[in-house]
Amino acid sequence: MRVLVDTNVWSLALRRSAPRHHPETEELGRLISAHAVDIIGPIRQELLSGVREPAAFARLASHLDAFPDLPLLTEDHVTAAKFFNLCRSKGIQGSNTDFLICAVAVRCDLAIFTTDKDFESFKKCLPIALYEMERYVRPLK
Repeated sequence: MRVLVDTNVWSLALRRSAPRHHPETEELGRLISAHAVDIIGPIRQELLSGVREPAAFARLASHLDAFPDLPLLTEDHVTAAKFFNLCRSKGIQGSNTDFLICAVAVRCDLAIFTTDKDFESFKKCLPIALYEMERYVRPLK
């Protein structure tokens, strides 16, 4: 199973200060080791935005270079807009990037690994699969 990792999970793992123990961080490490991680340009942009120090920016960009962006297609943007409109019609709000993540995940048959609870709401009306860590976590040896 391939997984599209959302910004919030990457952020937990890539914090400047020593990251506290987060099961999501450990699971991301497992997924990276299994070569099961995907990223899209807007997530990369969110991760790099706000990094003020040029050296830190370069380090982070270099780390992320190991993960090529999935290509975004016109149909992804159209699908994201449809998803936005469908959710909005049901009173569910989300960001353009969130719906783009959903659209790419559906097209590429990826699970979404996120800590953002909004995706639970999206799942009520969109055909997305959320990565359920408890189902896949194996004890560390």
